[in-house]
Amino acid sequence: MTSRVFVHIGLPKTGTSYLQAIAWPGRSQLREAGLLLPGARKSDHLFASMIVRDDPGIARRGPGASEAWDRIRADVAGFDGDALITHEFFCAASAEQAQRMVAQLAPAEVHLIITTRDPLGLLTSSWQESLKNKATTPLADYGRAESDDPRDVWDWRSLDLGLVLERWSPAVPPERLHLIAPAPAGAPREELWSRFCDVLGIAPDTCDTSRGFANASMGVVEAETLRRVNERLTGFNTARARGVWLRSFLADERLVPRGGDRFWPAPDQVEDARLRGARAVAKIRASTYDVNGDVDLLLVPDDLPPRRHPESVTDAEVADVALDLVATLLRDLQRRSERTSPPADPPTRRERLRQAIKGV
Repeated sequence: MTSRVFVHIGLPKTGTSYLQAIAWPGRSQLREAGLLLPGARKSDHLFASMIVRDDPGIARRGPGASEAWDRIRADVAGFDGDALITHEFFCAASAEQAQRMVAQLAPAEVHLIITTRDPLGLLTSSWQESLKNKATTPLADYGRAESDDPRDVWDWRSLDLGLVLERWSPAVPPERLHLIAPAPAGAPREELWSRFCDVLGIAPDTCDTSRGFANASMGVVEAETLRRVNERLTGFNTARARGVWLRSFLADERLVPRGGDRFWPAPDQVEDARLRGARAVAKIRASTYDVNGDVDLLLVPDDLPPRRHPESVTDAEVADVALDLVATLLRDLQRRSERTSPPADPPTRRERLRQAIKGV
C-alpha cells in the first residue's frame, strides 16, 4: 500500500507542463526511486481531474476515460512506496470535491503540492492559453469574475492562489500542503524541477531534465491575430483537435517563434491582480504551510515597465501577421506534399533513348 500520495494540483501556467514533461518520460526511473506515477498514461491524470470535478465532458473523452480515477486509485493501493498525481485542473475543484478526493485516497497520507506564480503573469498567460483553446474573449473582458463552477479552469477560480487555498487547505493538515514559490529572475530553468523534487524527496537527477520544455508566449499582435482567427473559425471542437491544430500547429509552432511585443492588461486589471497577490501572501504568512522559496515573489510590483495592451493592435498589424502566416502555411503544405508524393517511376528504356536523341 502506498504510504504517501503527493497530489500536484496546479496552479495552471506555473510550469506544470514543464514538470510533467520531465516526469512522464522518466516514469520508470521514478518508480525505481520509489515514486509511482499511477494510471495507464499521462492523460489518465487529466481524466481523473475531470472525474473529481464531476465534469460530464469525461463521457466524450473516449473508451476507458471514465475509469481513469479507478485505475489511478488501484495502482496507488497496489504500490509499496510513494505516488505522484499531477494535473493543474485539480485546483478548480470545490471544497467538497477536494475533501472527497483526499478521502478516496485513504489510508495513504495525502500531501498537496501547489506551484505558484504572481497573479498578473498568470492572468496574461492564461488568456493566451484560452486563445489556444479557441476562445475569443478580448483581454479587456478576461478575468472579470470568479466562477462557482469547478469545470471553469481558465478563471480566477483556478488562478487566484488565495481562492484555491480556501477550498483545498481544509483537506489536509497545513504541514502537508507544500507551496513552491516562483524562482527569482535569472534562475536556471531546472530550479523548478529541483524544488519539486525537494518536496517529493527524490534526487533531481533521477530524471533527464532536458526533456522539459517551457510554454512560450505570443507577442501582442500575434495573440490578437489568433483571437480574431478564432472568431471566424469553424470546427476544431474537440480537445484533441484544438491541441493539435490551434495550440501546437498554429500558435506554438508558427506564431510564438515570431516573437513580438509583450503586453499588460488594463490598469484596473493590473490592480486587481496586485490585490489578489497581496491577499494570498497574507494568507500564507498567517499559516504554517510548507513553503519552498520566497513568497514575496507572488506580489505584483508597484512599478511595472511599460507594455502595450491588445486594444492598441491595429488592423494593419494583424494583416501583416496574417499574410506572413498564409505564406508560412503554403510553404508547410508544399513541403508536406513533397514528402508524401510517391516517387516517379523510373523512365523506360525507350524513354531514355528518346531523351538521349533529343540531347544530341
